[in-house]
Amino acid sequence: MNRLLPSAATLLMSIFILNYGLSQTTVSLKTENLKGPDQQQLNNAYTNHKDWLHSSHDYSGQRYVDLRQINISNVKKIRPIAIYQAGDTRGFHTSPLVYNGIMYLTTRYDAMAIDAITGRQLWRQTWNERKDAPSQSNRGLAIKEGVLFWGTGDGHLIALNAATGAIAWKRQHAALGKGEKFNMSPLVYENLVVIGTAGSESGIQGWIAAYDITNGDEVWKFHIIPKPGDPAAATWGSDSALIKAGGGVWTAATLDVESGLLFAGTADPAPVFDGRSRPGDNLYTNCLLALDIRTGKLAWHKQMNPHDELDRGVTSPGPIYSAVINGNKKQLIATAGKDGMVRVIDRITRQVLFETPVTTMLNATVSPSQEGTRVCPGILGGVQWNGISYNPNTNLIYAPAVDWCTTFKKGSDEESMLAPHMRKSNLGGAFKLDDVKESKGWLSAIDASTGKIKWQYASKTPMVAPATTTSGGLVLTGDNAGDFLVFNAANGQLLYRFTTGGALAGGIVTYEINNKQYIAVTSGGMTSFWQKQGSSTVVIFSLQE
Repeated sequence: MNRLLPSAATLLMSIFILNYGLSQTTVSLKTENLKGPDQQQLNNAYTNHKDWLHSSHDYSGQRYVDLRQINISNVKKIRPIAIYQAGDTRGFHTSPLVYNGIMYLTTRYDAMAIDAITGRQLWRQTWNERKDAPSQSNRGLAIKEGVLFWGTGDGHLIALNAATGAIAWKRQHAALGKGEKFNMSPLVYENLVVIGTAGSESGIQGWIAAYDITNGDEVWKFHIIPKPGDPAAATWGSDSALIKAGGGVWTAATLDVESGLLFAGTADPAPVFDGRSRPGDNLYTNCLLALDIRTGKLAWHKQMNPHDELDRGVTSPGPIYSAVINGNKKQLIATAGKDGMVRVIDRITRQVLFETPVTTMLNATVSPSQEGTRVCPGILGGVQWNGISYNPNTNLIYAPAVDWCTTFKKGSDEESMLAPHMRKSNLGGAFKLDDVKESKGWLSAIDASTGKIKWQYASKTPMVAPATTTSGGLVLTGDNAGDFLVFNAANGQLLYRFTTGGALAGGIVTYEINNKQYIAVTSGGMTSFWQKQGSSTVVIFSLQE
């Protein structure tokens, strides 16, 4: 096992000393004529192994890249060649984009561009976000035709010049005073940039909307919490239950370009732990939504946990893929969420074909009691914001998960009788995490045609990082202890480990420049709940012969 462990501290320090002076540069010749990517390039990102154009690589959300220069036989020879220190100790959850040799990423307050080989900073744009904004992290950008799109914690949607970082336009669309915020990475398609508001625990009325990429004007908006008179409002029992009802969107959406359907996962209803004031299924919380990308009209939905009282939102609306089941090729979408379940749905019949637990289950479908009910997965458990991935060569779904239980307490009878807007807390109760020392994680490889687990890796700490997979037979992921991990995608053999110094909670991307494959890993802090500190860092790896 020691062969899997390079001298991390020595290597990173030497790289930092070599590159520190270069990182202060703010202009790059290679960005001067940046025009793309155009819509055709975005549509074909699945076949593009040179760039990483979407939060999860391509519209399908598969997080699969056809690169094999680094593979199961030589991955032990990779070494870090550059690092970039972003200088932020808050949650570092960004999913980097790579285009034309440049990497784009965010921290809570900043967007920046760096050279994707050397880590040299090209520009940095700081947003003077209101300090009372509730978001502790930002999950990244979208790009099209030389423009980057960025949602901020204080509710602004911003367009940046990708060459210089200059602000092209800015519009405030989420209302900070209502608890709304943006922290997901947007999705851009044709003339639209799509983003949704997070903040279920603040008692928002969640929505997802599309804006004109040229000026930020609203084109359409879908109300996850229905308005009075909408047939779905009847699933809440009364109009008063809709006032502070949750239903946020905080993870990356996916898109089936062929059908024009946008898939988004929605979060829990509020009050979170007490559903007595909101009898019914509480649509459209805890759903996989299928929306017409051009109009925002609901095509169909699948609710995973009706009338949720355990914070069981859908975090992974994808990957979208096709596979043979019982001799027939099916059009499928896999989903996962904080309930620790991976489900596969037929996109034509909308039938759930199978569901597979990927973490410990205890009292997973009960309601909290006033005395307290211990539940697994807990409030930080299950599959978190980076979601799951799919490798068409192995026909396996890879699901990183958190194994961390929580004791939930329902609020008093007196408080439950108050209207939602009169309550002291939109949680509707309280929760207590198990000691952080008890938390752990899993990486599960699931047969994408049957739902059976082929192999699992048990981690001593939670696994929040994505599982990026390649045609070289690899799964690239990491854990909260700060270890970047590489597995054999077929059998789960651990092939490589590198300690980065911070939790892996953001994107892991791989790309090709000048016929050479690179891997970039984001390492840094978590949010305060996770009790893991670190400085936001990008570590870039390549093969060293």
